[in-house]
Amino acid sequence: MATKTARSRTQSPAYRCGECGWTTAKWVGRCGECQAWGTVEETAAAGVARTTAATTVARPALRIADVDATTASYQPTEVGELDRVLGGGLVPGAVILVAGEPGVGKSTLLLDVAARVARLGRTVLYVTGEESSAQVKLRAERIGALADTLYLTAESDLSQALGQVEKVDPALLIVDSVQTLSSPDVDGSAGGVTQVKEVAASLINAAKTRGMTTLLVGHVTKDGSIAGPRLLEHLVDVVCQFEGERHSRLRLMRAVKNRYGPTDEVGCFDLTDTGIEGLADPSGLFVSRTKEPVSGTCITVTLEGRRPLLAEVQALLAESANAQPRRATSGLDGSRVSMLLAVLQQRASLQLHKDDSYVATVGGVKLSEPATDLSVALAIASAKTNQALPSRMIAFGEVGLAGEVRPVPGISRRIQEAERLGFTHAVVPESPNGPGRIPAGFTVKQVSTLTEALELLF
Repeated sequence: MATKTARSRTQSPAYRCGECGWTTAKWVGRCGECQAWGTVEETAAAGVARTTAATTVARPALRIADVDATTASYQPTEVGELDRVLGGGLVPGAVILVAGEPGVGKSTLLLDVAARVARLGRTVLYVTGEESSAQVKLRAERIGALADTLYLTAESDLSQALGQVEKVDPALLIVDSVQTLSSPDVDGSAGGVTQVKEVAASLINAAKTRGMTTLLVGHVTKDGSIAGPRLLEHLVDVVCQFEGERHSRLRLMRAVKNRYGPTDEVGCFDLTDTGIEGLADPSGLFVSRTKEPVSGTCITVTLEGRRPLLAEVQALLAESANAQPRRATSGLDGSRVSMLLAVLQQRASLQLHKDDSYVATVGGVKLSEPATDLSVALAIASAKTNQALPSRMIAFGEVGLAGEVRPVPGISRRIQEAERLGFTHAVVPESPNGPGRIPAGFTVKQVSTLTEALELLF
């Protein structure tokens, strides 16, 4: 009797969320994981666990020293910024997931990559599930992405897409997007957990068996995470985030996961009406050009991955007409700017409690690194005293609540980038190992407190 009861419990129906895959023993109207309404549906009951018998080995295991590593060598795409992020180029058989918000430029970038790879003599298949073939061709003509060995098909059926792969036999496959393909052999709508798992597994299997590099476009949710099950990120070899503001032409690509290269590189792109281009030196977008020094501005050097970027911080103070002064920021963390205002008032005796403060970056760049604290504080102090900082000076360092200036990584790398762009002076935090190698003719002043930096400049 106990055996019958246990079997009935094992075969009882289960319920699964169609968005995130969360399971529960009874039906609920709202998912307990992703909080989505109406996505929990009944699934087939799980049967008794079974084991798989061993079969004859088709390919015997090799000693690691005998494995041919040349099959996993990089193949450049002629898009320098993408090659930088990937570690050198595309690896045969690799599956790369490119995720980003709608309209950020994912399809434009991958269409440009497809054309460049096709011009190198390799066959490329572009599978679109969101647009018609005519719409994609119009974009290709606009950005100049036409090539003889670039094939295009509009498919939303997984079996049809795999049939196109069999027929064309491409070296590079681009799927835009993985959430639009569906398999008729699996229940659920396109983009659901079950469908995304099946589509991803089939495409990965085809990529590995054929040595075919595959680029998958992925949608993101409202909070910026990749839509669908997290299993998708574990299955693929590389996960890239493509991000940027709608009002800015700058686009950044970061490798969140990379089995073949580093994950601390950032690629910069310029999105225009005529296409997308890589920016080998994007610092000029974040620095304003003025003939005379202006109070309330300071140049800093931030690290995006391993790449140093120059950016300008601007501050404006105005006497407030309200009892509660206004604090407005753009491109900076508002809570951190408020902290720096308090530190300047308490540790440097600057009376800022009656002033409206407006602090922003140039070019729409977002500065989240603590190393930008010193430049923000100096820009605010410059605006308060109405004294302009030297035009060829940079400043960086983390500021603490006690008014100390803490060391930051990559001091020498930041100084060398500033010297390359024509700057001659730098205010940096004191470091036990010193600022490192300093270019000839470049002056570096080390400070340990914010008060010391203000006394040095004002």
